[in-house]
Amino acid sequence: MTSLARSERKADSAAADSSSPSVAARHACRAGVASSTAGVANGFVQGNLAILPEKLAASFHRFCQLNPKPCPIIGMSEVGDPRIPSLGADLDIRTDLPRYRVWRDGEVVEEPTDIMAHWRDDLVAFVIGCSFSFEEALLADDIPIRHIECGVRVPMYRTNIACVSAGPFAGPMVVSMRPLKPADAIRAVQITSRFPSVHGAPVHLGHAHSIGIADIAKPDYGDAVPINDDEIPVFWACGVTPQAVIAAAKLSFAITHAPGLMLVTDLKNKQLAVL
Repeated sequence: MTSLARSERKADSAAADSSSPSVAARHACRAGVASSTAGVANGFVQGNLAILPEKLAASFHRFCQLNPKPCPIIGMSEVGDPRIPSLGADLDIRTDLPRYRVWRDGEVVEEPTDIMAHWRDDLVAFVIGCSFSFEEALLADDIPIRHIECGVRVPMYRTNIACVSAGPFAGPMVVSMRPLKPADAIRAVQITSRFPSVHGAPVHLGHAHSIGIADIAKPDYGDAVPINDDEIPVFWACGVTPQAVIAAAKLSFAITHAPGLMLVTDLKNKQLAVL
């Protein structure tokens, strides 16, 4: 990093409220903390990440517009600019996530804790809404969240639900799962319907095999959680969907977040609620 860039970062950090939990979370990432962000900086919006070359950005933007359940865009950078001021005054997309995934030809080749060495002047960053935002509302209504109770990442699965394609972007929807008692599941539908910009209501309840999940004990991303006999699995569209699409398209280069390790923004969850 150049001395000018360091000076700019110091100025940005000084301008940010260092006492804010969201800023503290990002600064922890810069210091090398690389753990799940579930339950971190409660009250603040978290986001999934997809970074693509400018030549693919328009097609990906269209893909997100056509698939708003799994891919609701909450922020987007200018070409070559690692900042997204609308999401955080001092935010640097190259350093402020716990862990990233670098993709080449549709395969993950590296999982670094920053992407300074991979940043290019032609890259565009997209931040996509995350279900961690509506989890706060569920917890406030005394609906338990199993992966938070277990201290693990939310389980996520590729499904047989096809996304609407745009350019090279096509593939299956990814879903996240939370086991709930039926009464809690009904309430969860009502609550999460108020948060369309972070996936909204569930896309499926009950039998996992009917959406192409062969073994619910073996998630494609994240960690397995126990499902009690009096519970049903509840599935929400998930912002990891772009990673399944990047793999299917075998893109020559892309960067994403590592599933479950999100960008913490300065937006408040309550700002996203639809009354």
